[in-house]
Amino acid sequence: MKLTLKLEELAMLIVTICYLYAMGYEWWSYLLLALAPDISMLGYVAGNKAGAFCYNLFHHKGIAIACFMTGLIYDINVLVLIGIILFGHSSMDRFFGYGLKYEQGFKFTHLGSVGKE
Repeated sequence: MKLTLKLEELAMLIVTICYLYAMGYEWWSYLLLALAPDISMLGYVAGNKAGAFCYNLFHHKGIAIACFMTGLIYDINVLVLIGIILFGHSSMDRFFGYGLKYEQGFKFTHLGSVGKE
């Protein structure tokens, strides 16, 4: 992935950590919550199609923004927190080259193949 795109994803990750801190959470709380969306990889136990669906559901920035905005509009802090975590985690994954998954398998993403070819 190009350096500019990686830096953009890193900036979005930093914004989410700063927002968590502004909400009253300690910066290190992100470390505790950051890997929670990866539980969605358990979908791969049911096959590539189910795995890609589950993974993409928890790593789609549109869903993260929808959770965040719904939480803001209806004053549901846990939805705001979920949205921030999902968004930040997706940015972190994309910074490291992990994108949304295709049904062919875990290593096939919208950013290209993960790992060595």
